[in-house]
Amino acid sequence: MQMKLPNVRYEVMQTIEKSMADILEKYLKPVEQNWQPAELLPDAKDPNFFEEVREIQELAKELDNDILTALVGDTITEEALPTYESWIMNIEGIDVTAKTGWSQWVRGWTAEENRHGDLLNKYLYLCGRINMREVEISTQHLINDGFDIGTALDPYRNFVYTSFQELATNVSHRRVATAAKKTGNLRLAKINAIIAADEARHATAYIEFIRRIFPLDPSEMMLAFEDMMRKKIVMPAHFLRQSGDKIGGLFGHFSDAAQRANVYTTIDYINILKSLLVEWKIDHVTGLNEKAEKARDYVMALPKRLERISERVVVPETPYNFKWIAG
Repeated sequence: MQMKLPNVRYEVMQTIEKSMADILEKYLKPVEQNWQPAELLPDAKDPNFFEEVREIQELAKELDNDILTALVGDTITEEALPTYESWIMNIEGIDVTAKTGWSQWVRGWTAEENRHGDLLNKYLYLCGRINMREVEISTQHLINDGFDIGTALDPYRNFVYTSFQELATNVSHRRVATAAKKTGNLRLAKINAIIAADEARHATAYIEFIRRIFPLDPSEMMLAFEDMMRKKIVMPAHFLRQSGDKIGGLFGHFSDAAQRANVYTTIDYINILKSLLVEWKIDHVTGLNEKAEKARDYVMALPKRLERISERVVVPETPYNFKWIAG
């Protein structure tokens, strides 16, 4: 049994857990009612299976290399789910040994997210443009290398991170869906759109956790928010690499591809921050101590500062030669 920690954070987590039944019902779907990857891919028992696979491969030829790279990177990120579940399960206030509200949330969230990697991986395998062995190497490295997102075991910092990250993945999947639709690839567009909808729902849940924490511990919550934004929210795939690379050696190239393809950009990062300032009504939070007031000033001014910095960002025009892309 996880020991009860003698701090305010633990008490806050226990207070929120009392209403977890409502959160579970609102933000997670019953398994039988959820979509499954098999519904969105050709059925091997169907007489038209090979015809559908050929159609997938023909349409995949129309995908820009940067879009395809973003899709592969998103897939690898989704496939590294074991890392994320073990990380969240270790947060202060979550008892992994008992069927508590918090542990039910983490397992339910993980179960829903697990479908994303399964679906995208199978699509990439069928599309005929991917060196799947290289993708699998990158996935194994990412799980093996783990990640360091600067949250430690603090629930406040972790929920800031997940709120931001789920919004970011929603943007990325939506943009790939839009790009696929423009080439007539309606199956891939639907795949990414349905994943994006899950990410948006999960983001809303994590945003709600923070919304409930602020009235209970406003100063510490504000300081945690400031700390995460000073560190900058790093993507869970920031240690991304391919065969022969050092740890993290590929993430910059992947980010450049996502920027060129307008899948996820510096401006998107700023817009997500702006949306969280509004969602959490940061300018109206009361009960802050002097240090937390300064933290609020920092996060409120941060979007304009980042906008000035973004004007100096230069993305390489020449695409990187990813081993993931066949040929």
